[in-house]
Amino acid sequence: MAHGTETWTVTERRELADYRIFKAAELRSLGPHGKEGRFVILDAPDWAVVVPVVVREGGRFILSVRQYRHGSGVVSAEFPGGVVEPGEAPAAAAARELLEETGYSAGRVVHLGSCSPNPAFMANTFHVFAAEDLSLVAGQSLDEHELVDVEETPEDELLARVGEPPWSHALMMTAAWYYRKWRERSDL
Repeated sequence: MAHGTETWTVTERRELADYRIFKAAELRSLGPHGKEGRFVILDAPDWAVVVPVVVREGGRFILSVRQYRHGSGVVSAEFPGGVVEPGEAPAAAAARELLEETGYSAGRVVHLGSCSPNPAFMANTFHVFAAEDLSLVAGQSLDEHELVDVEETPEDELLARVGEPPWSHALMMTAAWYYRKWRERSDL
């Protein structure tokens, strides 16, 4: 009998540590095969990212940001995004991050999809949106240690770069995949 499609029952949860950007917990869970195991998970907030599109002169351009990432130790090209605050809708978080990082406001925010960044040990969701009808309404409003450069790139050129440095952030590749899928449906 296959057990890979059956769920486990959590019998105990023990908080291990709080590192601000995530909390570590140990679960004791009973499997469908009757055995109990211990598993460490990371409780991180949900994230929202937005692919901002500017349409002008018959062309489509995408806004992106570049910033240094301490985990990889390199500058990463990304779509604007960040943490969904407690009680905040993911679409509102995407619109907020767009405004904070680029100064642009969106007339329309479209949900493209959501996924689990790493369901093996992370307990959060990654939400992807597109933003259209953009208006530059303010300057950047960045956190103390955010140093973010904004770029505008033709859509086809940017999408061709995804997967190669500096466009090698796995979640940004996922966002680009959702965006391409949405555009293909939109062109039908």
